Amino acid sequence: MIFVIIPAYNAEKLISSCLDALNDQTISRSEYEILVVDDGSTDKTAQIVRNFKGVRLIRQENQGPAVARNNGAKNAYGDIILFTDSDCIPEKNWIEEMIRPFKNDPEIVGTKGVYKTEQKELIARFVQAEYEDKYDVLKRDRYIDFVDTYSAGFKRKTFLEFDGYDTSFPVACAEDVELSFRMASKGYKIIFNPNAVVSHMHPTTFIGYLKKKYKFAFWRILALKKNPDKIIKDSHTPQIMKLQLLFFPLLLLSLLATIFYPKAIYLAFLVIAAFILSTVPFLKKVIKKDIAVGLLSPFLLMGRSVSQFFGVLNGTIQHIIIKRD
Repeated sequence: MIFVIIPAYNAEKLISSCLDALNDQTISRSEYEILVVDDGSTDKTAQIVRNFKGVRLIRQENQGPAVARNNGAKNAYGDIILFTDSDCIPEKNWIEEMIRPFKNDPEIVGTKGVYKTEQKELIARFVQAEYEDKYDVLKRDRYIDFVDTYSAGFKRKTFLEFDGYDTSFPVACAEDVELSFRMASKGYKIIFNPNAVVSHMHPTTFIGYLKKKYKFAFWRILALKKNPDKIIKDSHTPQIMKLQLLFFPLLLLSLLATIFYPKAIYLAFLVIAAFILSTVPFLKKVIKKDIAVGLLSPFLLMGRSVSQFFGVLNGTIQHIIIKRD
């Protein structure tokens, strides 16, 4: 038996589309169960879920998505548990594709799918291009160490052996990464399956995008603190992205240097030029599919690097220097 687990918090506007899609899959409905964990919603989420025949509902006080997913796993009884989010719409063959790696290789304990979007907004298209760039990185390795909960699958026994998601993460950010880091570090095999697709609504404004990048960077520091062997490299993050984090501090230092040495302005121009040069591989890849996003990508990536730098800086202060978990 397969269990699909969906944490939900105030998801009344989104949960119906997710459940409709899950109720209409290519495999027989008798082969899987759907379990929604309502994480203390104050809207009509629970009422809406109850209207779906064959969908099981568990309610808990608001404790965050990590606790909700773990609660769902403990209340499941299948061999395989799948996770998606209440704001995702799985494609018709999503469950079939998510369980395929487990059928092909008994040593596989986890699998990861992908996002897609039909949005027309430029920022949303850019975000999708970012994800696809990272998917290209994932495709290079036979086994991966990075599984996001929007399209995730695990052997339930292994998931519970690892005590599930780390509940010290109070928000939906990096707790999924931290678990897959732990599993991979212990030698467990996880597979990337780009054919397991869920639709999603990405940020549509530049400010919303930057806030999300800051949040991801802030909480990623906690995941890396718990798994320091992943600081240098993981199977998902392009190495150039890490180098681009140096852009803002180097630019700031070169501009400050002009106070004492005016010709240091040339160093500032060199930093900017080096950063733009670092975006060329991404630009060349994206411009083939979307000219507007490709041409704007150096400036959007510049904003990303600044936002991530502050997220990393504050995350380091909070999680490592002050040691708040």
